[in-house]
Amino acid sequence: MQRTELIPPQFREGAERMAEAFRHVDQVIVAAHVNPDGDAAGAVAAAGHILRSMGKEFMLYAQPGLPGYLDFFSTPGFVHTTLEHPPFKPRCAVLLDCGEPERLGRELAGRLPDLQTLNIDHHLGGNGMGNVANWVEPQAAATAQLMAYVALAAGLPLTGELANGLALGIITDTGGFCHGNTSAEVLYLTAHLVEHGCNIAQLREHLENSWSRGRLTLWGQLLQRAQLERNGSVCFCPVYLEDLRKCGALKEDLEGFVEQLRRLRGVQVAAVLREDSPACCKFSLRSYGAVDVRAAAARLGGGGHRNAAGGTVRADMDAASAQLLAAIAEELDAEEQDSSGE
Repeated sequence: MQRTELIPPQFREGAERMAEAFRHVDQVIVAAHVNPDGDAAGAVAAAGHILRSMGKEFMLYAQPGLPGYLDFFSTPGFVHTTLEHPPFKPRCAVLLDCGEPERLGRELAGRLPDLQTLNIDHHLGGNGMGNVANWVEPQAAATAQLMAYVALAAGLPLTGELANGLALGIITDTGGFCHGNTSAEVLYLTAHLVEHGCNIAQLREHLENSWSRGRLTLWGQLLQRAQLERNGSVCFCPVYLEDLRKCGALKEDLEGFVEQLRRLRGVQVAAVLREDSPACCKFSLRSYGAVDVRAAAARLGGGGHRNAAGGTVRADMDAASAQLLAAIAEELDAEEQDSSGE
């Protein structure tokens, strides 16, 4: 089988177009959104492997760095946390898993007007922020899935560290193959990765056996605080800066917590609101099935996917809580009206 035959027909044109765009850039910053998760990290690593195979100069960039739970993850180069002293004069940026310049962080966003930019993403809400090439594919479960197809179009075998990065991204954004975006294409690609040496069980072990004492303490405290709204259909939990300090935890220790709230029987929407500063809070929303939390997030200027979304509310915790719960209620009311009108 030729490698390009592994690319589903609906993704083939985009993959080949982006592989060609990679061939025409050099001195590249490779970056994703701030506070990168597994999909962002896996996609960034994959782009680095592709560029290295083409003999390009590149630097990996993540703000404020990769989270501690990804310490085990190998990348094709040092991950820079600042652009103050780059190893070369950047001419291009490959932007991954991100649809808005603001989510790249101020440092990189401020440099974009001076750079050629390529953008690959799987989030709804735009056509891409690349000024050279864009590939925004909401049908994809993860940006790492798209990067697998770009790598195949560029002639790379999906083996070794490249395969591990792709698997990391896919596991992250499918919730360990539990989310509704776990398509046949995703499973087919994952089977290929496993067939060629990727150890999914070991990868899951690294991800799941990495809790700190602070994280355990924090989750225990927050599970007691979680509250039910709208007759048990919404589970909501506020997280204060003081909680992190008292528990000896980091912001990254909240990764996965909102998914636990979604497990409660009867809950349609799980919501976590984290205090980032006294006048700024970040929220994460999760749902099952047809309940569209992206639409709820959009009411507050956020975005994401149907069953996983987030955003920022620039207000104190009390005001932000009220705004978030109101947006969720409005969306659920609208969906109930649509359902009853059919």
